Amino acid sequence: MAFESLTDKLQNVFKSLRSKGRLTEEDVKAALKEVKMALLEADVSFKVVKQFISSVQERAVGEDVLNGLNPAQMVIKIVNEEMTALMGSETTEIELQPGKSKTVIMMCGLQGAGKTTTAAKLAGKFKIKGKKPLLVACDIYRPAAIDQLEINAKKQEVDFFSMGTDVSPVEIAKAGLEYADKNGNLVVFLDTAGRLQIDEEMMKELCDIKEAVTVHQTLLVVDAMTGQDAVNVASEFNDKVGIDGIILSKMDGDSRGGAALSTKAVTGKPILYVGMGEKLSDLEQFYPDRMASRILGMGDVLSLIDKAVEANAQRDEEKDREMAQKMKKGKIDFEMYLESMKQMRNMGGLSSIMSMLPGMGKISDDQLPDEKQLARMEAIVLSMTPEERQNPKLMSPQRKFRIAKGSGNDIAEVNRFIKQFEQMQKMMKKMPGLMGGKRGGFGKFGGFGGFPGGGKFF
Repeated sequence: MAFESLTDKLQNVFKSLRSKGRLTEEDVKAALKEVKMALLEADVSFKVVKQFISSVQERAVGEDVLNGLNPAQMVIKIVNEEMTALMGSETTEIELQPGKSKTVIMMCGLQGAGKTTTAAKLAGKFKIKGKKPLLVACDIYRPAAIDQLEINAKKQEVDFFSMGTDVSPVEIAKAGLEYADKNGNLVVFLDTAGRLQIDEEMMKELCDIKEAVTVHQTLLVVDAMTGQDAVNVASEFNDKVGIDGIILSKMDGDSRGGAALSTKAVTGKPILYVGMGEKLSDLEQFYPDRMASRILGMGDVLSLIDKAVEANAQRDEEKDREMAQKMKKGKIDFEMYLESMKQMRNMGGLSSIMSMLPGMGKISDDQLPDEKQLARMEAIVLSMTPEERQNPKLMSPQRKFRIAKGSGNDIAEVNRFIKQFEQMQKMMKKMPGLMGGKRGGFGKFGGFGGFPGGGKFF
C-alpha cells in the first residue's frame, strides 16, 4: 500500500507527542528528528527533507504553539500544511487549448515506467469529458509498444494512429496531427519511445518532435517505485527537454512515497496524476492536500467519495430501483451480494478503499478478508442458479454440495458463507433503512459493508 511504511513511522511519532500534556522545544525537536529519519528512509531527497524540517520547526517552536491548549495537535497540523505545500499546495489540471482547437500532449519517460499504459488511461479520462482523444504511436523501436497502445485504444474505445516502425517519429507525429484535423480529435497523445536509461539520442528525438510540431503539454511518466531515481529522472528531462507536468505510475506498489514528496520540490513541476493499479481506470488526479492527509494516516474520504460517485455513474438505474424495492421489503438475496462486489471493484478494491479511511492504517491484514477470500465467496454465488441467488430459502444440503463442488470450495466454507448471509438478513430486517441511500438500497459507498466478506469495519 502506498506510503504504508512512512505512515506507520509518522503515526508513532505523533502518538508520542499526544501522550505529553505540554510540549517543550526539546520535545518538538526530538519528534522532528524522528520525522526527518522517517522521510529519509522513505527515500525523500535530503535537501527537501532539510528544508521541510526547518520550515516545520520554525513554525512549531513558537510560543503560541507550545503554550496552546493542544500543542501536539498544532504540531501535527503544521506538519500536514508543510507537507501539502511540499507537494504543490494546489491541484493542477492538464491545460487544454480553448474552444475547438486541438491540444497536443507528448508523453515521455524511461522504458518500463508505464508511459504507454498511462497515455491510454488519460485518453479514457478525456473521452469521458467529450474531447475525442487520439493515441499516436511514435515508439518505432518496440513493435510491442505499438501493439499495446492499439489494444488499449480499443479497450478505451478511442482513436488510434500508427505508421509502423519504418517511419521516423517526427513524420509519425506530423501525420498524426493531420489525421486528428481530419477526424476532429481535440486531444492528441504522442506516445514516444523510452530507453532503459537517459541518453542524448532519446533527448534529441524528443526535442526534434517538439520543433517539428506544436506540443502544448509535455508530460513525464516516472516510476514511483524507483524512489530518489524518479526525482533524478524528472530533473534530467526537465533540464534537457522541458516538461509541464509529472505523472507518478505504480504508486500502489510503493510503500515509501519518496518520489511523491520530492518531485515537485526539486523540479518545480506539478504532479498531475498518480497511477494506482494496472487497470485502465486506475489513474487518480493528484490532490496534494489529500495525499498529505493519507500519508499522515488521516485518510482520504474526499477521494473515496469521488470513487463512489464514479462507480455510481456506471450503475444500472433500473437494477438500482429493483434493489431498492428489495431493501425496503427486507428481501436481501445473493444477486445483491454480486452487485456489491462489482461496486467494490469499480472503486479500486477493498485495499484501495481501506487506505482512504481514517485510522484504517492501524488495522492489520489478518483482521480483513483478503482478495482471494472475497473471490472464493463470489465463486460460491456464481455457482448458484439464478433461482437460488434470488431465493436463498431454496438452499438444501444437496444444492449446497453442488455449489461447493462447482465453486471449488469445501462444503464447510459454503455453509459458513450462507450462515453469515442469513445473519445479515436478520440484521437488515431489524434495522430498516440501514443501507438506504439516494440511489437505491446500496447507500453512499456502494453498500458492500453488510455483506459476508465485506469487512468488519463498514
